[in-house]
Amino acid sequence: MHAKTPPAPRRAHGHAHGHMWLIGVAGMAAGLLLMVYVPSMTAISQSLLLLAGFHVVGGLVLLASLYVVGLRDFLRHLTGADRRAARATRLNFGWGPGWMNGLAIAALASAAAAVAANVAFPPAWPAAAALWMASVVFMAGNTIMRGAGRVDHVVLPMVDLLSGEEDLVLDAGCGAGRTTIALGRALRSGRVVGLDRFDANYIADGGRALLDRNLEIAGLADRVTVEVGDVTSMPFDDGRFDAAVSAHVYDHLGGRESAALAETLRVLKPGGRFLMIVWVPGWAMFAVANVFSLFLTGKADWRKKARAAGFETLDEGMFNNAWFILLAKSKAM
Repeated sequence: MHAKTPPAPRRAHGHAHGHMWLIGVAGMAAGLLLMVYVPSMTAISQSLLLLAGFHVVGGLVLLASLYVVGLRDFLRHLTGADRRAARATRLNFGWGPGWMNGLAIAALASAAAAVAANVAFPPAWPAAAALWMASVVFMAGNTIMRGAGRVDHVVLPMVDLLSGEEDLVLDAGCGAGRTTIALGRALRSGRVVGLDRFDANYIADGGRALLDRNLEIAGLADRVTVEVGDVTSMPFDDGRFDAAVSAHVYDHLGGRESAALAETLRVLKPGGRFLMIVWVPGWAMFAVANVFSLFLTGKADWRKKARAAGFETLDEGMFNNAWFILLAKSKAM
């Protein structure tokens, strides 16, 4: 039996995720183009409707982009909304406006660019058609992202994960507690241990304060223990847990997936089960991440990694536009 010492968590660097800054800056550039350059084009300026329309659309894109990169926090500071939010009883998992509306900004900008191309350069209709298609894909992706952020999606797939009502279950990469709360609802008298580095730079203090707040709201604070650590080097003894769950963590490890799977196997009891939920290439993820979705690990590769770590596969399927696989540690181990 042994326990590993986790690496020190990296300090969070603020509220805005790097991807959100890219979306914000790109959106501001698009908004200024739609407000300044496009209305100056001869074909656009000759129509009062188009002239006014592009000013309005450009302004909306610009304001929405500013909101994504910091205007929201500034307004909350001025209005005291942070204090009111702290008293609210609604669960909050840190999904900011950038995640929820970034693709909608891209859809609006693409649609406006398609109209401008159709009006100013009619022969360039293939480019306009491509922009219209991109706008539809962006809007579909935004719908998927907004659905994923809904509180009524705090659930898990119906699989044979638990061995009893008093199981000790690990939530590997618990974040702000979305999966932890879903586990707490399923366990009548068992306990959950949430493990995370709490170093995500898109949320204050890596989400630890939100986790504590959410557990209090859900009435689970006395049944959940929180540990700071890395899923590739867990601070737990061998065979400590009856089961484990992880949602949208192992697909963000950048080449360390095998190490995380091996650690998960180590801390499970013989016969223990592991429910892993990840994003895989597919139409839903293409709508969200476009060409970047093609670089996600596929289902077959996940099966190979799990088998190489020592797991056997019991079940798999799709859940909330993601893929889940239920793995088991041999009872003989």
